[in-house]
Amino acid sequence: MAGWVALWLAGVALAGVGVTAAALALVESRAIALVCALLVLVPAVAVGASIVTTRWSRTARALTDGITSLRDRDFSVSVTRATNDELGALVAAYNGLGDKLRVERQSLYQRELMLDTVIQATPLALVLTNDGNTVIYSNTTARQLFSEGRRLEGERFTVFLERAPAPLREAIERGGDTLFTLELAGEPQVYHVSQRRFLLNALPHRLLLLKQLTREINSQEVATWKKVIRVIAHELNNSLAPISSLAHSGQILAHAPPDAEQLGRVFATIEDRARHLAGFIEGYAQFAKLPHPRIAPVSWEVLVERLRVVVGFNLAGTLPSRVASFDTAQVEQALINLLKNARESGSPPDAI
Repeated sequence: MAGWVALWLAGVALAGVGVTAAALALVESRAIALVCALLVLVPAVAVGASIVTTRWSRTARALTDGITSLRDRDFSVSVTRATNDELGALVAAYNGLGDKLRVERQSLYQRELMLDTVIQATPLALVLTNDGNTVIYSNTTARQLFSEGRRLEGERFTVFLERAPAPLREAIERGGDTLFTLELAGEPQVYHVSQRRFLLNALPHRLLLLKQLTREINSQEVATWKKVIRVIAHELNNSLAPISSLAHSGQILAHAPPDAEQLGRVFATIEDRARHLAGFIEGYAQFAKLPHPRIAPVSWEVLVERLRVVVGFNLAGTLPSRVASFDTAQVEQALINLLKNARESGSPPDAI
């Protein structure tokens, strides 16, 4: 572009000199000759400047419109390159930038679409709220759980919590991670709720995740029952095999010459194995007869003082200030058993 401007200025200068010389040769008055030269040169310069700058001005306006489109996130506008000078190079650089941004935006859109498809199809309920507790994003599972499939975005999350079942509402209001049971279609369903707070664009947000664990818990329950059955079968075999062998030995001794001492040992061993088997079965029976827990608010300080009356121990750290909620009798008995086991294992009192 600078070369074209230099050539044009040089041409204007030469034309001015030529016209002025011609006017001085034709007109005797120097002033009139200069006026005539200006009358010829000014329109010619104006027309030439318009011809030279029109193309540049058109390209500059196109670039301005393109940059405005980029600012408005419209990457589809391109500019035709009309020259091979510096302005043409600028047009080529703009078109390259627009193409790169368009490709990156399309790739980003495809990734966002894939991520949204995965989130919408997952059985995990997801709700994202801002600092004002307004729902920003939710998936299909969350909409089914909180609003029977209706849209949550743009509404205050507290409105849906007020209409939610009590176990679900209380689990979310407690904050943090917890398990709760919710009855759906007449069947108890176990859920795990997880809450995380983070900053997004320098603003606080909360991410709420709810996962149904009924299937996993049922699978774990089946595995536990299988383990219990294996343990029971093992104990039964350990007791019944000696009893069967001793019964056979007693039958042989009954037909042999009388030996009261040996028969006494046989019957004593049978009695001992039977007593062991009865105690083992009684332990399982007592466990099966445990009452349902009675959940109630409990102060940690009160629970610890009640434990100290039964068995001595040292407290490591500080107790939580928030009131807990569980069956006091069952938890207290479990802790007493653990403390007694630690004492009976031979641990020094100051280490318990």
